[in-house]
Amino acid sequence: MQFKRTMITFLGLATAALAQAQGTWPTKPVTLVVPFAAGGPTDVVARTLAASMSQSLGQTVVVENKLGAGGNVAANHVAKSPADGYTFFIHHNGMATSTALYRKLQYDAMKDFEYVSQAVEVPMTLLARKDFPANNFNELVTYVKANKEKINLATAGLGAVSQLCGMMFQRALGVQLTEVPFQGTGPAMNALLGGQVDVMCDQTTQTVPQIKAGNVKLYGVTTKSRVKVLPQAPTLHEQGLKDFEVVVWHGVYAPKGTPKAIVDRMNMAVRAALKDPAVVKRMDDLGAEIVEDRTNTPEALQAHLKAEIDKWGPVIRAGGKFAD
Repeated sequence: MQFKRTMITFLGLATAALAQAQGTWPTKPVTLVVPFAAGGPTDVVARTLAASMSQSLGQTVVVENKLGAGGNVAANHVAKSPADGYTFFIHHNGMATSTALYRKLQYDAMKDFEYVSQAVEVPMTLLARKDFPANNFNELVTYVKANKEKINLATAGLGAVSQLCGMMFQRALGVQLTEVPFQGTGPAMNALLGGQVDVMCDQTTQTVPQIKAGNVKLYGVTTKSRVKVLPQAPTLHEQGLKDFEVVVWHGVYAPKGTPKAIVDRMNMAVRAALKDPAVVKRMDDLGAEIVEDRTNTPEALQAHLKAEIDKWGPVIRAGGKFAD
């Protein structure tokens, strides 16, 4: 009898959750947690998507910036949040790289989340402050090799894609620069604009306006092919760094146990946003590539995360940069 009552209770709760997801969810604002500072590239993607998703969901999608530990503070917060459909998480490659960068994590990237959707992929750019001596990529290589002890490399912190891009650049040139970590590429970009740091890698979602305004020096993009928003910018690959490729991808997650019906509806909201003409134009302007329909399913995001963990683990371990 006890087992029967337990099963009846469980089925009742499950049915109620399904009904809520299909019928009334959401009944209040939904929070989309961003692990980096406001104004940074992930924040720009999140806020652009949130504005469109608010329309399709009929409730405001509130962006909350929760900084710290390369995205791990936010990831742990979401992993421990109620699985009621009102807390979601958007993160980039750092969701995969943290598993190798940090010896101790309070969450499991593969086990503690429901997968909602991939969203956009963003190229990186290699930049320097406006008054940096090198005027093109060949001059940059020569100058960096001759002055490596004096050059500061800004990053968004341990595990950020800007740091991984910087690691690959240093390895390609056989140098070690002084890394200056910030809590997000927003603050890092401010430091570059202010001349406090010398060089950095950053996403086109943040750098295109500064490049077009002439506020920074651009040396190349990190994709294998040139990007349409910066057609004049050669790739690092074509300039001699063979097979140099770093692309930032963003995924949306929910706490483990979030009802499938809610995850599916949120997936539909992300998909709808990615087809919204205003979102498409904004992403085009910033150089971001909207993912294909076949890759923005929960299953595709889960498979991609696993593949990225397998890809970046050996690179990070070879670099020897770890945190507790």
